Amino acid sequence: MASAPSSAKPAGAEPEPALAPASAPPESTGGNSSVHLPDTARELVKILVTGPFGVGKTTLIDSVSEIRPLHTEEQLTEASVAVDDLAGVREKKTTTVAIDFGRISLKGGAVLYLFGTPGQERFRALWDDIAYGALGALVLVDTRRIDESFDALGLVEESGLPYAVALNTFPDSRSYTEEQIRVSLDLDPDTPMVVCDARDTHSSVDALLALVQHLIDRSIPEPR
Repeated sequence: MASAPSSAKPAGAEPEPALAPASAPPESTGGNSSVHLPDTARELVKILVTGPFGVGKTTLIDSVSEIRPLHTEEQLTEASVAVDDLAGVREKKTTTVAIDFGRISLKGGAVLYLFGTPGQERFRALWDDIAYGALGALVLVDTRRIDESFDALGLVEESGLPYAVALNTFPDSRSYTEEQIRVSLDLDPDTPMVVCDARDTHSSVDALLALVQHLIDRSIPEPR
């Protein structure tokens, strides 16, 4: 399989070490919290949730958001058949045309603002605007369609954003070893890779926490 493009120079500042530790569970999830920020909020962090069409970005944000998520979804029509590859996602009826948005508060004062990006190439022009100010990205991958993840990984790497990879499981997901997937995606050894079920709150939170820990690790200066 082809490799993802190499990383570009980071466009933004490094994340601050004040983020919540990766072991910290969310203070609340499930869309039942107030729209107001908790009094404990200390760090507001913009995170991208990205990946190819139909990989589960909207589902993941729905499963963890403590506020009612914002969606910009439209029904798939016959006109989209020529441009949206439905192989492996035949049951999908809608598509994100701008962003999904949700929020999750972590113990320790970190609040993650989650921005889900469209997965189709025709929405590439939106990428720079959506990615502006983000500290990192969670890239969802469907192991049934690994090659379709290359574009999303390329955009993240070109933006210079640190990222983690979450393998979203489906009933007919193919089984590969971690080494096989890392080679296929051309991942650096220090890039976190986890298995998750985007429908499950705890599983999705664990994937986000893997990214948060990666941001923390990158922000801590190496000893001289």
